[in-house]
Amino acid sequence: MKRYFLVFALVLMLMTSAQAQLQGWWGPGINYPPDNETVRLVKTNLPIVWLEVDGQIIDRDERITARMKIIHNGNGELNWADTVAHPGQHVDYEGYVALKYRGNSSFTSSDKKPYSFRPLNAPLEEGGTKVKVSILGMGKDNNWALLAPYSDKSMMRDLLAFELSRPWMEYVPTGKYCELFLDGIYYGIFIMCELPTKGKHRLGLDDPSDEGDALTGGYLLEVDRTDEVTYTSKYHPVNRYGQSINYRYINYQFKEPEFEDLTDAQYDYITSQVDMMEGALSSAGFKDPETGYRKYMDEMSFVDYQIAQELSHNVDGYRLSAKIFKRRDSEDPRFKMVLWDFNIAYGNSDYYNGWYTNTWIWQNNDVLNSSGDSQLVPFWWYKLNQDPYYTGLLKQRWAQCRRTNMRQDRIFAAIDSMANELTRNQAMARNSQAWPRWGQYVWPNKYISQNFEDEVSYLKDWISQRLAWMDSQLGFDPNAVIVGDVNCDGYVTSADITAIYDYLLNGDETFLDTSDVNGDGYVTSADVTAVYDILLTGE
Repeated sequence: MKRYFLVFALVLMLMTSAQAQLQGWWGPGINYPPDNETVRLVKTNLPIVWLEVDGQIIDRDERITARMKIIHNGNGELNWADTVAHPGQHVDYEGYVALKYRGNSSFTSSDKKPYSFRPLNAPLEEGGTKVKVSILGMGKDNNWALLAPYSDKSMMRDLLAFELSRPWMEYVPTGKYCELFLDGIYYGIFIMCELPTKGKHRLGLDDPSDEGDALTGGYLLEVDRTDEVTYTSKYHPVNRYGQSINYRYINYQFKEPEFEDLTDAQYDYITSQVDMMEGALSSAGFKDPETGYRKYMDEMSFVDYQIAQELSHNVDGYRLSAKIFKRRDSEDPRFKMVLWDFNIAYGNSDYYNGWYTNTWIWQNNDVLNSSGDSQLVPFWWYKLNQDPYYTGLLKQRWAQCRRTNMRQDRIFAAIDSMANELTRNQAMARNSQAWPRWGQYVWPNKYISQNFEDEVSYLKDWISQRLAWMDSQLGFDPNAVIVGDVNCDGYVTSADITAIYDYLLNGDETFLDTSDVNGDGYVTSADVTAVYDILLTGE
């Protein structure tokens, strides 16, 4: 079976390579330069990245050797583009990289193209191999992305989604703004970003082998299109009433290990695990805590993933770039989720009702299907939301989020902080000179902002409306206060004492605002005593 897929993969690779060559010949200039190639950068608070390809054409499939240099003098310090006039600046990374374009719609529908790169110990032509490096303070790895905010004119949506979920999920990618030059031409603001891959500073997945516990992990799959070799689910997406849409399919791409690196034993194992997970979800006893879906799925990981997709009303959520991973059984036998791709979320999409603030994206299959899109939301999300246990966890977690880092004022403060970072030394103005798009429709914008401040205002207004609607649906009152409910789960229990100790002993500030139970302005052991008093007296 896997050999058949390998032949298909070879044909697909040849087709896409031919397509990439045509794009190289007929594309708008070499390596898709900005409209204005004369933008000048003197100083910036953002790291400066230089890529040199010496006029080579960058491809979508085959990597080329490039040289990269990053200047970053530290947070709060200025970085100077003229390194001769400003010697002694901190070089964060300098060396060879294996470079290519990345992305689907973020490539095909954007004038400004994103990149993927792998640091090398020597040029590819000299047998160079990838090496793990730390970039801009992020953990060592050999696989990186340079995201190119284009349709997202705020340039915040990916990073905002990541930061809001970071306190709750096992792993969330980290990204840092930077300004990029390619062969001496200023290309604008990019995001140097971790990819959700297997490395120990990321998902921390062990390489699987062919037997025993090592066969059971680790794996990373992705629900997505069929532009790569896929495994097709035995089950179909469903409409909002749970009825199967039999002519639509759920497709899994293989990411870690990649398909060509999977052995037959590994392929058979991980696809059988998908089958068992989906079989449990589709069964009459899917709610059973021992034999139902909870045997195969980490329900809190799926809850946190759902909150991220729904808060942002991500029209591509659940059905594209939906990454699901599994560790070895000895660590945790259940599937978990990891976040990626929010550039057209938070009201930024004019198709498939993406700008709505008053619907659930997990119920969007009727809209998607009637519009002719073949990639629909997997049936899992319908089934999960039919289980009172799961929806109870969802409401509880939403309350925790809303009382802590997803309070409206905190979300707006995060947005203001990113806006300040982008504008403090005119980086946004330079990007807009290179790519003048204010007042213009850029696919798939719902709102056509006239300037950066206008875009930020729209983003905040949209989020405010979305929060209010989700609060109404999930039964959360942002003005209600439960004294002693430190972890914001809606109850006062011994877990609230643990939350105070976590802050006092470990510096975990997730529940800092609610830890001052006695209201004296400090978090001390007296607050632990106050919780005990509430538990004992019920007052």
